Amino acid sequence: MAIGALTPPHTDAAPRQVLIEFPDNRLLIDLCGEHDRNLAEIERALSVHIHRRGNQLEVIGEEAAQDQAAQVLQALYERLEGGRALETGDIDRELRMGGAEAGGGARDGDQLEMFKGGPIEIKTRKKPVEPRTQAQKAYVRSLFEYELAFGIGPAGTGKTYLAVAVGVSMFINGLVDRIILARPAVEAGEKLGYLPGDMKDKVDPYMQPLYDALNDFLPGKQLAKLMEEKRIEIAPLAFMRGRTLSNAFIVLDEAQNATTMQMKMFLTRLGEGSRMVITGDRSQVDLPRGVPSGLWDAERLLGEVPGISFNYFTADDVVRHPLVAAIIKAYEADA
Repeated sequence: MAIGALTPPHTDAAPRQVLIEFPDNRLLIDLCGEHDRNLAEIERALSVHIHRRGNQLEVIGEEAAQDQAAQVLQALYERLEGGRALETGDIDRELRMGGAEAGGGARDGDQLEMFKGGPIEIKTRKKPVEPRTQAQKAYVRSLFEYELAFGIGPAGTGKTYLAVAVGVSMFINGLVDRIILARPAVEAGEKLGYLPGDMKDKVDPYMQPLYDALNDFLPGKQLAKLMEEKRIEIAPLAFMRGRTLSNAFIVLDEAQNATTMQMKMFLTRLGEGSRMVITGDRSQVDLPRGVPSGLWDAERLLGEVPGISFNYFTADDVVRHPLVAAIIKAYEADA
């Protein structure tokens, strides 16, 4: 890819201007987006002005912001050159990453090779998934490198979503034989009463976020078949007692709602050839008053144990609607 050199300012008094040249005008159109909405998003985030001049983009603003805008634009263009369309979240990811991870992601071959440098891409049957913050990138790396990893932080930071994506990726690449997803069946501040139906009907409402994630990564018919064959299981935490989970990718979601004994029980299910991920948010404990969270005890007891990775997220890692991050920060400030 040939991208022109950045031009120096014309005069000391004039605003600093940077010109970036993009050789493929068709890709430049995709880079700008419909009605230049992609450029507008970068302008809002970095407080710069971006003008299109033929096959060049002129960036005007403070020097640091200009340089970051140039890096983001180059990274997005290289993504297009690699045959990847710009999707929702791609611009946000490059802004958060500082545009430092140019290119189209991991190519064919062992996904563990992607940690040798450059961007991280988790391949699933329906779509590739890429971390959008540095904390997410470190978390995904730990999921591939450690047999037991914790992801702890507020809602909307991708803890469960990324864990399920990695699980699906490892499953379709033959690194594990099955996926097991568990959650404590604890109501979030409401009493739901006696639900109708069989056991599956009763527990499915608690498990729906896990179904949602799987549906993002696997075609519906394939997912249904794998679940029928028990190669993918979604079950309440209590159903894990007495099992040894070998050659599996195992996720415990909402772990802050597990008691100390439940957490110990679950952690000791880990068998040969398996990977286990524990995700939770310490600010959303729904256990009865006076019942300690097993997630807190796990942090306290296992923080120094070799071979276990603890990964932490903050409101800055929220990748849902921007208001979600603002809401979390407001509640944290009032705590």
